[in-house]
Amino acid sequence: MDAKLLEILVCPLCKSPLIYRKAEQELICKADKLAYSIKDDIPVMLADEARKLSPEEIEKL
Repeated sequence: MDAKLLEILVCPLCKSPLIYRKAEQELICKADKLAYSIKDDIPVMLADEARKLSPEEIEKL
């Protein structure tokens, strides 16, 4: 994942900064409790396709 791209990406819903989880290939929005997947180094920034985070996952962030 390109570092410059990570610097400018924000959550499409609330515009909060995102947390990059390299091992999971996801971008996390703590505010909306969503995980956006990264496929072939391209972030899928669609709220409809984002995964909802469990309370346990949120605590670990």
